[in-house]
Amino acid sequence: MTEEETGGGKVPVSGAAQASPKASPSPTGPSPEELAAQERARRAKALDAALKKYAADKPEFSVAVLDRKTGETYAYRGDERYETASVVKVQVLACLLLTAQDDDRKLTAGEKALADKMIRYSDNASTTSLFGQLGRAGGISACNKRLGLTQTKVSGSWGLTRTTVKDQVKLLGELVDEKSELSEASRAYAKKLMGTVAQDQDWGVPAAARTGEGTTVKNGWLARSTENNLWIINTVGRITGDDTDVSIAVLSHANQTMPAGISMVERVAKLTRTHLKY
Repeated sequence: MTEEETGGGKVPVSGAAQASPKASPSPTGPSPEELAAQERARRAKALDAALKKYAADKPEFSVAVLDRKTGETYAYRGDERYETASVVKVQVLACLLLTAQDDDRKLTAGEKALADKMIRYSDNASTTSLFGQLGRAGGISACNKRLGLTQTKVSGSWGLTRTTVKDQVKLLGELVDEKSELSEASRAYAKKLMGTVAQDQDWGVPAAARTGEGTTVKNGWLARSTENNLWIINTVGRITGDDTDVSIAVLSHANQTMPAGISMVERVAKLTRTHLKY
């Protein structure tokens, strides 16, 4: 026993009581960031399962989602290549805007008229004109490289360009990213065109939007003669709202009909929302 002086007297104090108590270990666990990542992984796994089940009796498709809120990209069969049909027109538009920027000029009235028809009405003649003006496959490929598209092979027949959903959401991201080579004015112009497509072409990605949300879209459709006239049906676009900012690409081929293909790509887009909960 030891003694501790208290007031005027001496009180015996045990050694155990005199020693400083050891701090109990603090409980440890995942950080909020780690928990969020775990939840995203859980949702992605659930979406994988849902898409695999849906794909069992459907034509081949791939889908990717770029969530700008989290910076995460989800992809199902993300590296599979498909012919673009008219979604390549977004690449042509981006290249047109980059080229004008390089020349330190605005688009001419003629270029704007062609771009408007190409995106809002999916006009093929306008696309062919701009494709030639920009240097055909070589010119578009050079622009794609600047935009980070590494899985896209541009064809001299522009609608037969081959791409992946990963590259398509990368391109969509470049159309809105402040760090993109595309200027703020160029990005705003692309958004304006893709946000005002003709009513009969306002399908695909917008089907996954909720009331009050904004959308942009460019679709592609082509009955492919080399596939017994089965349909290529593609959709790329963006959904934005108070808590949502996602870019989505769904590519598919071998659809029996155009309406059946549209129904499928819209269902796939909706499944991504159901399971990723953006």
